[in-house]
Amino acid sequence: MPLLVTDYSWTQTDSTVYISVPLKGATVGKVDIMSTDEYIKVHYPPYLFEAFLFEPVDDARSTARVGNGAALISLQKKTNTLWEHLMLSTNDKETKKWIRERALLKYQEKLSSESKSNAEKKHAEKKYALETMMKLEQEERDSIQKMKDTEREKTSAELAAWQLRQKQKLEEEETQLKLQSQRENQSKVQVVTKQEKGCSGGGKVKPNPKSKGAENSKKNQAELPAPRNVGNIQVSFTPRVFPTALRESRVQEEEEWLQKQAEARRAVNADVEDLNDLKEEQRNPDWLKDKGDKCFATGDYLGAVNAYSLAIRLNRKIPALYSNRAACHLKLRNLHKAIEDSSQALDLLTPPVAANAAARVRAHVRRGSAFCQLQLYAEGLQDYQAALKIDPHSETLQADTQRIRDIIQGTAE
Repeated sequence: MPLLVTDYSWTQTDSTVYISVPLKGATVGKVDIMSTDEYIKVHYPPYLFEAFLFEPVDDARSTARVGNGAALISLQKKTNTLWEHLMLSTNDKETKKWIRERALLKYQEKLSSESKSNAEKKHAEKKYALETMMKLEQEERDSIQKMKDTEREKTSAELAAWQLRQKQKLEEEETQLKLQSQRENQSKVQVVTKQEKGCSGGGKVKPNPKSKGAENSKKNQAELPAPRNVGNIQVSFTPRVFPTALRESRVQEEEEWLQKQAEARRAVNADVEDLNDLKEEQRNPDWLKDKGDKCFATGDYLGAVNAYSLAIRLNRKIPALYSNRAACHLKLRNLHKAIEDSSQALDLLTPPVAANAAARVRAHVRRGSAFCQLQLYAEGLQDYQAALKIDPHSETLQADTQRIRDIIQGTAE
């Protein structure tokens, strides 16, 4: 049986009752307090304190606090009167049992109501968070669609302006041709008029039409230039001089690189079905690359990605498209895509020759930067070392490579 606590103390005012129950060394986690409007229980094994209150109290405004070796209970009275006693002065066990059972039932209902209220509150918070997330995602989609529409309108306006300039240029050329033709006709008319005036100057001699035609024929034959001499022109090209021995030169690799570049320019895939609605200028990878470069320069990285992606769909063999799109992905923090595009650019930049050295340096640096931002410093160091091997005199590459080495050493330590 539990040991009843009798060494408690209590005080009161007109509106509040204060009860202090000593905990006798019990920890806070082992103290169980139950409170209703007419019954209080403080249980900390093996001790038990229970009070059958003299009058009902306002349980909703009452508080209990455990600390400094005691449980401090503050009860708010329903009526502002002083109590004669803290507890009922009855010793009837049946009455106490009935009060205890009723208090326990009220306490269970209170706990059930609080649990239900907490569940409803949690559900409402979860619903609010979900609605907020859906709203943010919708706003993001609307923003992206707005950017796409703006970029499409901007591109269409630029294309229309370019077409208008081309049309005006053609009209100006046609006008100049017409003016030139009119001048030539006028000069011919003036020459004929002068000839007629010269023939009619004597006035007395009647010209012979046959002799006039013969004279004109002789004059035209005299004005014709002499035919050109037939012959062959010998063309000689300046030989390409390499500073190294022929066995160490890169003639074959450079010829292969030039041939690959020429093939890449001809390998335009203009027969894609979903690109049939594009205009002729928009199917030009070079035009799209220039468009992407302009977007990148103005900070429109998403528009640049769209332009480079469309150019890649038209021609998948131009390494500059992949390398430039990798730079855009770096700006947009799409690090895995940046690594993928840089690797594709390096695959196309073969064989390694002096003509593509700068492009290979850029691709290595962009892939290495993406690796480092993913905290894959060992892989990033390999790319920076490869770039430094191509351009060993770059102070920026030397400083960046040394910084990555310091990070790796600090991580290893």
